[in-house]
Amino acid sequence: MSIKPYGLICPITKACEILEPRWTIPILAELWCGSTRFNDIRRGVGHISPGLLSKRLKELEALGLVERVEDRAQGTVDYFRTPMAIALEPALNALANWSQEYVKAETVVSGVDVETLMWKMREHIDPALLPRKRVVIRFHFNDEGLEYDTYWALIHEEGTIEICTEIPDFDVHLYVETTSPSLTAILLARTSIERELESERLYLSGDAKLARTMPDWLIQTEYMCENRLAYRAAG
Repeated sequence: MSIKPYGLICPITKACEILEPRWTIPILAELWCGSTRFNDIRRGVGHISPGLLSKRLKELEALGLVERVEDRAQGTVDYFRTPMAIALEPALNALANWSQEYVKAETVVSGVDVETLMWKMREHIDPALLPRKRVVIRFHFNDEGLEYDTYWALIHEEGTIEICTEIPDFDVHLYVETTSPSLTAILLARTSIERELESERLYLSGDAKLARTMPDWLIQTEYMCENRLAYRAAG
């Protein structure tokens, strides 16, 4: 990485020289979540260009944080964290806990990309707690200026989850009306489903059992804070 060093004699600054370049930590976090393919990493990280992601992955590989594995027979490339990157987990956990405790909820939920939010939704739905059949959930976002405001989550009987932007040829079981800040606040445990329903920032219709059990099958982050119900929507 062509970044001028701080010139300080301090282990923390040396770590910063490696981890500070924009997108480095989100890429490592996405790999931590299980993404290994280029497009999956890009969709999970968010507003990163393909060129910059390719550059960062090469830099992380050169630093020994990422291993690139090419399968010439299948024509695929996967990226995996090395033991050096895995050793960062306690530091990233501490950073996440610090954010939950000290960063205001309004700051956390602002500027969320809806497409990235819905891609991450695959990690926040527990198929084991849904009926043993194909379940279709429609998410409609009331945010202004969205290119796409409606997404469908298809949870198949075997447990795989697809996120679609086109109407699937299946009946919808649950309709979710919300905004990206409201849903983000729920997923990040900054509010609750009950509270968003009471505040009319979230509206559910369709299968009554799916709606009632949403607090069970919708997985919130494992990172909690003392003031977890901190989200307040403007107006």
